[in-house]
Amino acid sequence: MSLKSVIGSLDNLQDQLAQFREILLANLVMIGEIPSPTTGEEDRIEFLLNRFNEAGLPESSIDECGNGIGVLNGTEGEKSILINAHADTVFSSKTDHTMQVTSDSITGPGVADNSLGLAVLATLPYILEELDIKLKNNLILFGGTKSLGRGDLEGIRFFLDNNDFNIKNALCIEGVELGRLSYTSIGMLRGEITCKVPETYDWSRFGDASAILTLNEVINKLNDMRLPKRPRTSVVMGSISGGSSFNTIAKEATLGFELRSESEEVVEDVGKTIQDIAMEVASKTGDEVELDIFARRRPGGIPYAHPLNECARSVMKNLEIEPRLAPSTSELAALIDKGIPALTLGITSGDRIHKMNESVKIEPIYKGLAQLIGILIATDGGFCE
Repeated sequence: MSLKSVIGSLDNLQDQLAQFREILLANLVMIGEIPSPTTGEEDRIEFLLNRFNEAGLPESSIDECGNGIGVLNGTEGEKSILINAHADTVFSSKTDHTMQVTSDSITGPGVADNSLGLAVLATLPYILEELDIKLKNNLILFGGTKSLGRGDLEGIRFFLDNNDFNIKNALCIEGVELGRLSYTSIGMLRGEITCKVPETYDWSRFGDASAILTLNEVINKLNDMRLPKRPRTSVVMGSISGGSSFNTIAKEATLGFELRSESEEVVEDVGKTIQDIAMEVASKTGDEVELDIFARRRPGGIPYAHPLNECARSVMKNLEIEPRLAPSTSELAALIDKGIPALTLGITSGDRIHKMNESVKIEPIYKGLAQLIGILIATDGGFCE
């Protein structure tokens, strides 16, 4: 089989995938209704393993970090291809995870990021068997834990440090957005700055102190930082919390931020500046200003002209998917650190990501699946090395 014949078969493949609508959506709804906050993914991973066992995967297991792993043995099995989807979501276990299904969409917290990705992982063995797609290489299906936020990719890092597979390529799947093609990781530093008013403060004084005012001073200084345009660098201030009521001085306030840059050196330099800002504001106000860095990424990846990248773009072109090139800070970064050529792909289109009414569209899923399977077959055939 040639790469041309692989790509030429994709139109027919997309039509064939519609027959798996019922099982895929059933998996998606059941997975989506299982709460899975970071470090609390056990029930969702157990569901995934049950699906792997039902599909007859001979080597299904949960490792010491809680990751769910299923292995579909290849006809030759000298090397392996990894397909990864993170199992955690940004929503707490107390959130109502009821999924709402219509004829053209599914709505519910975490359905796009990343319940759909995990549902694809759970359904893929069944699809490959029914379509009689046999791979030469072993296929590792990996449901990763502790990926988001403070998890800092702990699940996949643990797996990559402790597995014995000869992984030649990897594909990371996210529910959205169809056309996403990430092949590089951007440098990143993620953390929180927490301001606390001292317990010894004289609360009989009116309006002289507030953790929110102190945090505002920090934010102003962050805004005043001069960031380089080349290499591209930004600071995203993504969340803020503090205080308890209208008439009570806030004793504590927290800013969540993420520093991103194409340069690891710039990340280090700006990170040092942020640390200096925290110390300066603490010295000036007398309040406690605590900087907590809990996640880091290094820039890297494969070239635009890498065969894996070229294969992916060829598959997308045949399926009339417009590639959306963007760096990633997700599991792709851990694979890059290990020198494994990898991509991150989206499966469908969606709306209101990370909101309670997050939703995904059903019809584009078949094209997203055809894309994934097409790249998988091309990789298995040795066309992406």
